[in-house]
Amino acid sequence: MCGPCFTTATRTHGTCPDCGQHRLLPGPPEPNGGPRCAPCAGITHDFHCTRCNHEGEFYRTGICARCALRDDLTQLLPTNPTEPSTATRLIEVLCQAQRPESIITWKRSATVQALLRSLANGTTPLTHEGLDTYAKTAERATNHLRALLVHHELLPYQDPYVARFETWIKAKLDPLPEEVAKPVEHFATWHHLRRIRTTTTPEKNARGPVHSAKQEITETTKFLLWLWETHQRTAATCTQQDIDAWLAAGPTTRKQIRTFIIFIKNTGTNHRVNMGYYTAKTRPTITQDQRLAWLRELLTGTSESLPYRVAGALLLLYAQPLVKVAQLRTDAIETNYTTGNMRISLGLHPVPVPTPVADLIQQHLADRPNLRTGSNTQSPWLFPGTRAGQHLHPNTIMDRLRSLGIDLRGARNTALDELLTITPPPLVADALGYSHQVAFIHADNAGDAWTRYVNRRTNHTPEKLKDTKRKDQNG
Repeated sequence: MCGPCFTTATRTHGTCPDCGQHRLLPGPPEPNGGPRCAPCAGITHDFHCTRCNHEGEFYRTGICARCALRDDLTQLLPTNPTEPSTATRLIEVLCQAQRPESIITWKRSATVQALLRSLANGTTPLTHEGLDTYAKTAERATNHLRALLVHHELLPYQDPYVARFETWIKAKLDPLPEEVAKPVEHFATWHHLRRIRTTTTPEKNARGPVHSAKQEITETTKFLLWLWETHQRTAATCTQQDIDAWLAAGPTTRKQIRTFIIFIKNTGTNHRVNMGYYTAKTRPTITQDQRLAWLRELLTGTSESLPYRVAGALLLLYAQPLVKVAQLRTDAIETNYTTGNMRISLGLHPVPVPTPVADLIQQHLADRPNLRTGSNTQSPWLFPGTRAGQHLHPNTIMDRLRSLGIDLRGARNTALDELLTITPPPLVADALGYSHQVAFIHADNAGDAWTRYVNRRTNHTPEKLKDTKRKDQNG
């Protein structure tokens, strides 16, 4: 038997068609059945690990990969006399990997070995703060291990975007003069960081809010530096003319100082300034024919792998932001196995999934990638990431779909516009997770009659209510 066939035979588990036992199936398949277990196939070789009795491929003489990994880690990690359980806990977490071979490969790195030794001997505390310090010299290895430790509850959950945001704020403030640094710090800490901390959960990470906050803080810093260096004025002494001059002389990104202007006004720092809401003048779209062509390509083509085809279909069919798509969980999918109908939860209630897209999602669910990377097959994410317990990064999905040529914003706008031409905005908003305000704006852009209908009803209803109230009061 050749090497690849032997590897396949010693890694195939299932129910033997002859004896009905669930075990290793190294025997060749029968013409009318699948592969069989060793005894039923007449194979006399014993595939059981001599250490743990697991039946499967031997990684080292007589033992499986998991036992070989345990031996390697026990030899590698010293025991700290003051905290002897640290090494034991690290070994247990790493040996729980669905595919221990991947951990064996990972730990061959000298950087990884140094990190594990530092944790085991107590040089680096087994805390988020300890890992933050070590990450300055070995960021990739440290963050991969951190994800494993959090996934297996050896460390408490910590949103990685919030942690990096805190470091980013400090680095942003360091070179600034005090007149600029102080208001920027208050804005970053008391408005953005506090709000982000209160809204972040394991199911809803801070990627999007942190990205928006960084943009606003960066533009605010530019404005305050200009204000101080040009006019020797601060956030407290800024005038309305200063704001108007700054906005008029630069790109539209300068309008992102609006949140800061509202912040200094609400906190009493400066009551004399104001800034209106900015609406983008351009709105990207694609044609309906282009949208349908991309849907056909993702459903039937081979230009991209299955996970990204599913993500793209959700964008084009349901106008879902890819940040939200990346965070979808498998329990958002409901399948009625009697009727074969599928529904997906994107808003307040599940919506039907048409058969071609449902078939694509079923294929993806049956073979999700990255399930063996230090975690297990029970990952809750529809699109599991490469790090344990985390979903695929939205930027990865965006980059892959952009490389195909899909205009992401245009596709989402057109999908939402088309849905709003056939369904009232409140129903679309509730079903797809949009606010009613956004739905009505898109409906208006699409020239939808629903908007005019609701506006007429809204304008007339209060008067009718007043008339009814007068009649009630008059008996």
